[in-house]
Amino acid sequence: MVVSMIQMIFEIPDVESIKDKRKIVRSVKDKLQRQFHMSAAEVDLQDSLSFAHIGGALVSNSRSFGESVLNKAFSMIEQEIPVRIQDVQIYSEEF
Repeated sequence: MVVSMIQMIFEIPDVESIKDKRKIVRSVKDKLQRQFHMSAAEVDLQDSLSFAHIGGALVSNSRSFGESVLNKAFSMIEQEIPVRIQDVQIYSEEF
């Protein structure tokens, strides 16, 4: 069993309230869960107005498959969500 994980820190420009930020973060989490069948959560920076830290995980039987899905998820966020990616890390652990 392989657990592939992604962590992303991104800036959300032009947000004027925590409510607006939460709407964008919820949209990112929902898309990750729906399109890529992975778990996703806001793991840090909840009180920051301009930044969000999202973590996601996917269980599979192949490191290459898991990391491939996470790279596709990252590309989707880059292309479809109006955020500026500050940092992204993708890694896997075998059990």
